[in-house]
Amino acid sequence: MADQKIIQNRLKKNYKHRLKWAKRENIEAYRIYEKDIPEFPFLIDVYGPYVVVYHKGDDEIDAEKPEHFNYALAAVKNVLNIPEANLIIKLRLRQKDGQYEKLDEKNEFISVNEHQAKFLVNLYDYLDTGLFLDHRPMRQIIFKESQGKKVLNLFSYTGSVSVMAALGGATHVTSVDMSHTYQEWARRNFTNNNISLKEHNFIVQSAMDYLDKANTKFDIIFLDPPTFSNSKKLAEDFEIEKDHVSLIKQCLHILTPNGTLYFSNNKRKFKLDPIIHTLASVTDISSQSIPQDFRDPKIHNCFKITHLK
Repeated sequence: MADQKIIQNRLKKNYKHRLKWAKRENIEAYRIYEKDIPEFPFLIDVYGPYVVVYHKGDDEIDAEKPEHFNYALAAVKNVLNIPEANLIIKLRLRQKDGQYEKLDEKNEFISVNEHQAKFLVNLYDYLDTGLFLDHRPMRQIIFKESQGKKVLNLFSYTGSVSVMAALGGATHVTSVDMSHTYQEWARRNFTNNNISLKEHNFIVQSAMDYLDKANTKFDIIFLDPPTFSNSKKLAEDFEIEKDHVSLIKQCLHILTPNGTLYFSNNKRKFKLDPIIHTLASVTDISSQSIPQDFRDPKIHNCFKITHLK
């Protein structure tokens, strides 16, 4: 029972602190536990009235203490006082092709507040919910810098960065993603925030194909590629270490003289190719782009890239 008390006390302490902060900032989707205690190697996120618990299966849990996961679930229900139906459990098993398979077919969405915006999330059907919580500070940077700007969001996923750019006063936002599902989700996110779709583009295409033909100039570009992809829609496999130089070069080609390229990825041991420093001015902003509800300083890498003066 001592173990059960340990996780319950930690969760209670975290939740009390995070709840105050989240209410003050108008944030409804945030992390309350991230492997804080080695014997409880789980991730626990709040989405409004729901809680999502991620675990990696028995390989990550002390084989002699399989009850730890049950203790963690009990602690969530007790501390947050939520019904069983609002507790969602996800097993983090990556598929061989680097992609995640669909988990369910509920097609249910809820809307959660984040500062100035409201985002639609799906807590059941995929491993990811449609909102990358670790990019919350990055979305605020885009919001604050977008007034009167043309913004390009590559690998745009469900368009949360695009929404923030539009809410921040961007004159035009182009979102590029090769998934029809994500682009429809992005449109719904715009509508959910009462943003007219008329001034903005949603392009279903790979970022590489888009950049090959692009000639429109943008003031802000957000480039957030996956670590790896072998989608059938791609001519060849994508790997961030191998392909980031060409992506950045192409982005610089369509970046206005005083524009800013934000390049992010989540490869843990990623190293920016030194050649980039000869092509542009680069600032590593990873530390300031990690939100305060995340403990892992390597959750993503983020660079601010501008033309050489």
